[in-house]
Amino acid sequence: MRNHRLEDMPPDGSPPLELDAFVGRAAELAGLARALDAGRLVTVTGTGGVGKSRLAARAAARWARRDGAAEDPSVRVRPRAWGKVDLAPVRDPEFVGYAVVEALGLTDHTTRLPRETLLAHLADRELLLVLDGVEHLVDACAALVVDLLGRAPGLRVLAVGRRPLSVAGERLFPLAPLGVDEAAELLRVRAGQQGVTPRDEEEVRELCRRLDGIPLAIELAAGRLGVLSPGQLLRRLDDRFRLLTGGGRSALPRHRTLRTAIGWSHELCTPEERLLWARLSVFAGSFDLEAAEYVCGGGLPVDEVLDVLSALLGQSVVSREETPAGLRYRMLDTVRAYGAAWLEATGDAARVRRLHRDWYLGLATWCELEWFSPRQREVAARVEAELPNLRGALEHGLADPQEAHLGQYLAGSLWFLWVGCGRLSEGRHWLEQATRPRAGRPAHELPRLKALWVLGYVAVLQGDTVPARAALQECRREAERTANATALAYAEHRTGCLALVTDDMARAETLLRSALERYHETGELNSNVLMGQVELAMARAFQGDLAEAVRLCEDVYRVCEDHGERWTRSYAQYVLAYAAWSNGDPVRARELLTECLGGSHGFRDLLASVLSVELLALVTVTEGDAVEAAVLQGAAERMWPSVGLRLFGSAHYNAPHELCEATARERLGDERYEECVREGSRLGREEAVARALRRPGSRDGGLPAPRRPVEPPEASARTAKPAASPTRKGGETAG
Repeated sequence: MRNHRLEDMPPDGSPPLELDAFVGRAAELAGLARALDAGRLVTVTGTGGVGKSRLAARAAARWARRDGAAEDPSVRVRPRAWGKVDLAPVRDPEFVGYAVVEALGLTDHTTRLPRETLLAHLADRELLLVLDGVEHLVDACAALVVDLLGRAPGLRVLAVGRRPLSVAGERLFPLAPLGVDEAAELLRVRAGQQGVTPRDEEEVRELCRRLDGIPLAIELAAGRLGVLSPGQLLRRLDDRFRLLTGGGRSALPRHRTLRTAIGWSHELCTPEERLLWARLSVFAGSFDLEAAEYVCGGGLPVDEVLDVLSALLGQSVVSREETPAGLRYRMLDTVRAYGAAWLEATGDAARVRRLHRDWYLGLATWCELEWFSPRQREVAARVEAELPNLRGALEHGLADPQEAHLGQYLAGSLWFLWVGCGRLSEGRHWLEQATRPRAGRPAHELPRLKALWVLGYVAVLQGDTVPARAALQECRREAERTANATALAYAEHRTGCLALVTDDMARAETLLRSALERYHETGELNSNVLMGQVELAMARAFQGDLAEAVRLCEDVYRVCEDHGERWTRSYAQYVLAYAAWSNGDPVRARELLTECLGGSHGFRDLLASVLSVELLALVTVTEGDAVEAAVLQGAAERMWPSVGLRLFGSAHYNAPHELCEATARERLGDERYEECVREGSRLGREEAVARALRRPGSRDGGLPAPRRPVEPPEASARTAKPAASPTRKGGETAG
């Protein structure tokens, strides 16, 4: 099951639609509800496959629909929020915080640790956080939960795992297997019309007793009812129990029963099905058919993988799911672990893992090329779905010093994921590992140079100027030493970004022009190159040359239209909107900003989004609606902490904000202005974007827009410091 962000939840707090019915567990749901009312940390424990995850998700959804008082259908109550974090694909304890941030839909481009981001977000919210699959990350989860519960009074945590967290205040909710009646009902529901008749009732009940009422085992059995009758299943199960346990059927421990049930299903598979099951275990999270065909070949013809995969689907070993990236497949963690043990036993694990790494190296290469194309949104959806597998490939690529260049190449090639899709913090983590000096590292300079300039870029956008400058300087030195013209151009370009967001416009212009010339000489053309031109346009606009800024961005706009590029185009729209407003055309400015905000929000590009909201506030006050302008400023104020230092600490970026605030305060008075700002600061990101995209009506006569760029106030220009924390595209939107 994928992570469920808060914005994924329907407005009534109900869970996403389930593909199959939730059967039984009425008493357990009621008991878990009481436990959640009584304590802030509840942990559902039980053997693998007993149904902990589904029970927790259903209980969380019910909790969210209740108002804490007597339920009255006639009373309309705003549902409480809940979010689910699937920790099964997370292997490194260091990524627990990142997984929670991601599941809650938080985009943070600063250098803050994920825990700090969570504390800032949860401080004044009421939320039930479901942590599913904590058993392999108990220490990391326990530390995070203790910290969050201690500092976020409105937070409750529902943990799910085979082991408790063992922290003070934890209430344990052990989940037992299903009773015979419920287990039999589950078997009938899952089997559907596949051969279960009233005359099979006695054998169905005996089958459920022998499987100890473990839902996973029952679902595996139901997957066989299209081929075997309940009686045949029972007889085969009898044989398998004796084979795998040496008799003593009545005294099987439940955890051994589960393994037996999975092993029994495994024994019923053909040799080809067992082989594919084992090899599929290398995938983290979900995977698609093409990846399975590439990674799992060898002794299994590629043209047979689909047929064998279909057989595993029919047996409930593999499940399928529809995603924005298309049809994908996954295995339950327990089933995957069983397959992984068999893969190790075959002695083929190292080869399959290399194939997995190579597939995702190829995927990253394809995605980087296709990012500069009409398939940009498809690429964004694809890398989002593949993130657990990409992490696994990065781990594998960076683990061996002799092959570290492959990890460097992968970390650098994913720049569009780190920068364009809202994952700066995670990108920084991998890029720092990739560029760390390694003993015995072979001389593969090209991948390392790329990782260095991408690291510098990410650090610039996070506002971490010292390491940004160090990485870019090292990249430049090595590029000059090895005569690498492309790496030199990127190092110069990103150093120009740093100058732009720290108000050194003359240096920014010099570096950006030089980088663009180098790109032209080497024939480089992609989103990065166009972004450099947008950034140059911003530098010219801030220096008063609006005509040149417009010319540069209109050229970018045309190239983006020719190539179907949307991400860089949104930044060109931002600059064109700034110029349109400065030239007295707020109508055109709003049109451009509306499209810019819609596009950037779709990419999870928080920097472009918040800059658009800031400029929309100024357009709105120009149109005469000071109230709405103040609300939008409040909404932007809430977004900035997840981006970095507000408006980069830049006098040039801050000038429109100050003009909007001064105008709104004058029209509303200080008290009313602050009230409107507070109203905006209560809007979540989705609400803020939706409100900004809704064109308000004019409430007063409107103001004439200026016919020149907004000059930063003299005091601000003199005292402004270099951006201590620009953020995620600081350089780029500085474009």
